Amino acid sequence: MKKDQIEITLAKLGEVMTHFGSNRPWAGFETGLTEEEHNAFNELIEYTKHYNGWYSEDMVRNSLLNHGGLLKKEYLKEWMSNYTYCDTPKTVAVIMAGNIPLVGFHDFICVLCSGNQVLAKLSSDDNKLLPALANIMFSFTPELEERVQFSEGKIAGFDAVIATGSDSSAVYFEQYFSSYPHIFRQNRTSIAVLNGKETKDDIELLGKDIFDYYGRGCRNVSHVLFPKGYRIDSFFEGIVTMGDVINNKKYGNNYDYNKAVHLMNQEKLLDNNFVLLKESKELFSPLGMIHYHFYDSKEDVESYINDNRKKVQCVVGNEHIPFGQTQCPKLNDYADDVDTMKWLNQLS
Repeated sequence: MKKDQIEITLAKLGEVMTHFGSNRPWAGFETGLTEEEHNAFNELIEYTKHYNGWYSEDMVRNSLLNHGGLLKKEYLKEWMSNYTYCDTPKTVAVIMAGNIPLVGFHDFICVLCSGNQVLAKLSSDDNKLLPALANIMFSFTPELEERVQFSEGKIAGFDAVIATGSDSSAVYFEQYFSSYPHIFRQNRTSIAVLNGKETKDDIELLGKDIFDYYGRGCRNVSHVLFPKGYRIDSFFEGIVTMGDVINNKKYGNNYDYNKAVHLMNQEKLLDNNFVLLKESKELFSPLGMIHYHFYDSKEDVESYINDNRKKVQCVVGNEHIPFGQTQCPKLNDYADDVDTMKWLNQLS
């Protein structure tokens, strides 16, 4: 299969994903889908929440929109031009997490765009969307079926591994896959640095960085650094637009549980009825809670970031990643600062 075929197919898929992410009605064959195929995928989106309570329709469509926006032909061409395309494909096992919808999608397209073959092991929490998208790709380019496999049992017959999971699952990855060329990804989270000059719009956008996908992704902000003397009411006022997250039963249960535990322990909390704020320098916070601390100088901020460098995925702020953009990485924004495409090129 030629490189330009991959580009064209993924660009078509991006249009489809953007279409469904925007929740547009079927309008003829502009996406390349029949009305029946269109309705079937829409039904899958709507019913995904029954398979996984974290996957609300809004969040699934948000994921489709964000990922689809990456797959523009000009973006793909520019990105892929920086790497070689393998003429002798290797089979790369991609073991995917299921914390947010399509969390392994970038690894999936990296393997294809490098000219290799994907052997995908899906999480039981997210095993519907990617196969459905793959079937759409196959309808555009049937030859791709030779490049994509989904494994439901024990994976075998691969040359390299990309595995994403928790810190505890990393022990399993090491035990079973360390003899293969590999990328192992563990727990990470993101932080926001405020300087006190943010507008209300900035804080509203920060709310998306915190609450999109209910805060379950490594690109979600779980810790906020405020300048000393910052009025936290301003922060609460800005994120109030995200208050609907409390209506998700799973998120609400986490919020209620953490509130009860901390109140019983008589720990000091700030509460706006949908998220808890706790002053702590701990990087990771439980779902339904945000940790925060005050800093005196830029040196304090740099020290905190450096101390936690191996566990921080994104830093958000006026001098860092723009507010509201953590869930919209570019094609060359690689997880854990590991250039996945460069690594794949080295397999051949």
